[in-house]
Amino acid sequence: MMTDLRFDDSPVRPARRRGSIFRRDRVNGKIFGVCAGMADALDLDVTLVRVAWIAGTLLGFGSLLLIYLAIALIAD
Repeated sequence: MMTDLRFDDSPVRPARRRGSIFRRDRVNGKIFGVCAGMADALDLDVTLVRVAWIAGTLLGFGSLLLIYLAIALIAD
């Protein structure tokens, strides 16, 4: 007796590995997609990256804001 085999028609995606190349995620991003791209590259939750970025900006007297803008202009 044969068994029913079911195949998913979705396209094959390459396996994600930690530390992949950083690219801005314009689809899931709120402003420029920098935090979403960092979260994707580091395989973290995007909310965690955004909260850490805001906390770093407040604690660093706005210096991370300049870094954010530089990344937004330089990155893909």
